[in-house]
Amino acid sequence: MSAHCCHPEPSSAPPAHGPYRRVLWIALIINFAMFGIEIISGVKAGSVSLLADSLDFLGDAANYGISLWVLGLSLATRARASLIKAASMAAFGLWVLGSTVWHAANGDVPSSETMGIVGSLALAANLGVALLLYAYRQGDSNMRSVWLCTRNDALGNVAVLLAALGVFSTDTAWPDLAVAGVMAALALSSAWQVLRQARGELGQCAAPAHAGHRH
Repeated sequence: MSAHCCHPEPSSAPPAHGPYRRVLWIALIINFAMFGIEIISGVKAGSVSLLADSLDFLGDAANYGISLWVLGLSLATRARASLIKAASMAAFGLWVLGSTVWHAANGDVPSSETMGIVGSLALAANLGVALLLYAYRQGDSNMRSVWLCTRNDALGNVAVLLAALGVFSTDTAWPDLAVAGVMAALALSSAWQVLRQARGELGQCAAPAHAGHRH
């Protein structure tokens, strides 16, 4: 166990590096492109849910980059990278909560048309990435964090579309704000899941080392 945790042996690394690495590169490019599209559209539309989703795309692009960097390294290294990812997911959730409160106080009504068009494009992008990553969803904490981020994105895009419909129907900002709050809660919940699994993996690596010292 300790050897598997401390050295980048094949048994401690995610399987099928080549295909998985290609999927991560595709996901990184798509997410970075969607970040640019959504942040510009979110500012123009005055939509906090679009802005939240744009930063989520940026965070995911960074997470895919981290995953590419640690791919094939030891389980302990991948678990430490997952701790960084969990922290970024939690930071995203807290930022969205703060932004939601600010927009609620400001009271501006976002553009439902822009929300609908960009939300549909983002959903298509994330569903494509989710299909590519589906086969790798049950791996270590690093792979799990990648899958959870992608799943959250797709769910967030559906929520943005529902928010657009709500804004159009009510001519108020509350549907947009409600969706942003749900996205924040989802990010915080996923961060907690990744944190728990990563700490467990680090514990698995530490336990054999402690046992060896006792002998």
